[in-house]
Amino acid sequence: MTDDVNALQKITGRVKWFDPAKGFGFILSDEGGADVLLHANVLRNYGQSSVADGSRLEVMIQATQRGVQAVEVLSISPPDAPPTPALAEEQIGLSPEEIAALPLEPARVKWYDKAKGFGFANCFGRPEDVFVHSEVLRRSGFADLPPGEAVCLRIIQGKRGRMAIEVLAWEAALRSADR
Repeated sequence: MTDDVNALQKITGRVKWFDPAKGFGFILSDEGGADVLLHANVLRNYGQSSVADGSRLEVMIQATQRGVQAVEVLSISPPDAPPTPALAEEQIGLSPEEIAALPLEPARVKWYDKAKGFGFANCFGRPEDVFVHSEVLRRSGFADLPPGEAVCLRIIQGKRGRMAIEVLAWEAALRSADR
């Protein structure tokens, strides 16, 4: 192997697709070139088990004999998209700054059904479930949530009870709290 094969490089790009069931996906670099392999283990080291298609990532990559692969995720930003009408009515009057000012509540995923488009989480120390909609999940940069996964939620009171308005990976929330 040459030094070029072992050299790390930082890139930014968008998730072309990621399949949690297969355990991998691909990133399209902003600079062009070959697709970059994103393995589920690299994503898990960042603290997420999935990532939404179209999410922006900053990653460290390495060229290997099998192609270019991400070796570390540095940051994930959700895909750009307008809110859906169903969620917009729940968010009336909340700016992105007001959402960011809401406290982060530690939680575990109770269940999430991608086909149904929603699921529930349990916040530590609270008896009621928190509703998690697929659009909130996607806007937060996730494609799926496995049961038992530790996350941090920003929560509002919806018409039917508490609902997540933002989902953060546990490790990502810890990193942002340290800043």
